[in-house]
Amino acid sequence: MSDKISIAVIKRLPRYYRYLGDLLDKDIARISSKELSDRMGITASQIRQDLNNFGSFGQQGYGYNVELLYNEIKSILGLDKVYNLALIGAGNFGQTLVNYPNFAKRGFNFVALFDTNPAIIGTKVSGVEVFAATNLESFLAANHVDIVVLTTPASAAPGIAKTLAASNIKGIWNFSNSDIKVPAHITVENVRLTDSLMTLSYRINHDEILQRVGG
Repeated sequence: MSDKISIAVIKRLPRYYRYLGDLLDKDIARISSKELSDRMGITASQIRQDLNNFGSFGQQGYGYNVELLYNEIKSILGLDKVYNLALIGAGNFGQTLVNYPNFAKRGFNFVALFDTNPAIIGTKVSGVEVFAATNLESFLAANHVDIVVLTTPASAAPGIAKTLAASNIKGIWNFSNSDIKVPAHITVENVRLTDSLMTLSYRINHDEILQRVGG
């Protein structure tokens, strides 16, 4: 496996995983790169290039063994493990994430929620208790947590990051719209919902411009 795999390739892996899972549900045992290309809207050449970063999975004249490739990508993505998640910021958006059933199906289990709102502290969301934010440090010290999901306002994120930096967590899924700083041993995945929406806006605007020019 190459140590210099592009982020674009990595971001396509979950898509391959989803499509292969759908094929398994339909009892499809093998598929060619061309057939997978037709389903996914990615060129067959791109599929082969992507997968070759991780090993040799296909056989000429046979294609890919769907179950084998599905399990290989599952392992590459780390989905053959179970992860404990804690969420900080149990407001409406945070609760929506906790209530999403597919996380648990993929091995991502919420074990605790934290918030500063007295009205929800002590309540449960999908069976997971909401603790006071002041309990975060002691909880992380006493319990095994792999990933922290950060859904707080941007202003609160830097202070929370200091607490997380001193913990044993492995990663942060950051929705706070703040560029937090943590030690290198903690992996941060920043999710910028407004960036995604502005990208969509650009594409709509760009297409409209092309249509006017073409017309």
